Amino acid sequence: MVDDRERFLEEVIRQIRSKEAKVSVEKELNYHLKEAKEYWLGKGLSATEAEEKAVKQMGDPFKLGEKMNKLYRPKVDWLLLSLLAAVMMLGFLPILSMDSSQVEIQDSFMQNRVIFGLLGTALAIGIMYFDYRKLQRWGWASYLLGVLLLCGLRFSSYTINGEPYYDIPVLGAFTCWIALPFFFLAWAQFFENKRMKVWQLFLLFIFSFYLFLEIPDLSIAFIYASMVMIMLWWSHFSKKTVVLITTMISLTILLGVAAITLYGSEYHKDRFIPDYFSDEPGRIYVQLREKMAEAKWLGDSANQASSLPDTHSDYALAGLTSHFGYVATAAVLIILLLFVIRMGYIALGARNRYGKLLVIGALALFSLQFFYNMAMIFGFVPIMTIYLPFISYGWMPTILNAFLIGIVLSVYRRKHFDIMTERAKRSSSSC
Repeated sequence: MVDDRERFLEEVIRQIRSKEAKVSVEKELNYHLKEAKEYWLGKGLSATEAEEKAVKQMGDPFKLGEKMNKLYRPKVDWLLLSLLAAVMMLGFLPILSMDSSQVEIQDSFMQNRVIFGLLGTALAIGIMYFDYRKLQRWGWASYLLGVLLLCGLRFSSYTINGEPYYDIPVLGAFTCWIALPFFFLAWAQFFENKRMKVWQLFLLFIFSFYLFLEIPDLSIAFIYASMVMIMLWWSHFSKKTVVLITTMISLTILLGVAAITLYGSEYHKDRFIPDYFSDEPGRIYVQLREKMAEAKWLGDSANQASSLPDTHSDYALAGLTSHFGYVATAAVLIILLLFVIRMGYIALGARNRYGKLLVIGALALFSLQFFYNMAMIFGFVPIMTIYLPFISYGWMPTILNAFLIGIVLSVYRRKHFDIMTERAKRSSSSC
């Protein structure tokens, strides 16, 4: 009868195309066969008869295999991929909105934008086909790599506005944003690991947060701390413990901001606490306010002259609003908002705790960039170097967010496998 069961399983598995699904389905069927066999043993049948009854009870292996193939086929979120394609195209708008004095660099930016878009799309699709569950064992390695990247920046001789960066040939400049994906992967594993203690997590956060403040970069420190706090609420800790940790992290953030405000560089002080009447630090706030106030619904491409800097990167939203109008801006913001809504939906449907934490972290990072940059352009929050995802020009706004979308696509692709994994765990634990 063992041979009959093996033949039954082989026939079912033969109908399934996905290699990942084959392993999970085999474990699930073994679980059901074991349950059925125990039921017939309880009815007084011998082991051989119980095995035979269990196999027959499962039905036709060919039909069952076809049903399993349809049910547990890896899923592709075409909506999220469509949004990705759309936003990659919209990423050209800030470059097209550059004024006539920047024509010489516009062509170069356009070529780079094509490269960024193709690499970002390839990265997202590539990660989608990668099994995200394999990353779970690399939590500590990801954290250490993030720490090493931040420590290495302290010895860099290249700086932008007082902030160090890596100058990589061909690829260009990489700031401390490059460490963020590694910490994102690390915290998903830390919060999933029930053996981690509160004091351990707090020390890990304090150390990494201190390294970000040492750069110093208030924007990335703010996003990093907010991401950790948001992911914390979906961890295995009780609500009481989560509130305690959140309070501790919030106090740490306030102390860090106070330290930067009191002892940081003049550049960061001016950006965070501007003087609206000065000629330098507060001027950017006035320029942004005037730019948005003068913008029309359908834009004014004829009048491109602008004293506002970085309308292709930090202030891309202001640049495209002035050039293409509020209608184009609304379209961009709606597409980015659809990203947030879709990722939230996927997070709610994720069954694997580690996968859910990854999607929550990706959603947090994407949303923080999106909403803060939008609020910054409209004058509701202090100006910091926070890009508009996929729209702002540069490696990090495109590659970092493509990485996040790829992780979300990978979790969505395997959402049915997680159900089978839970059953397989119950089966192995009952053995």
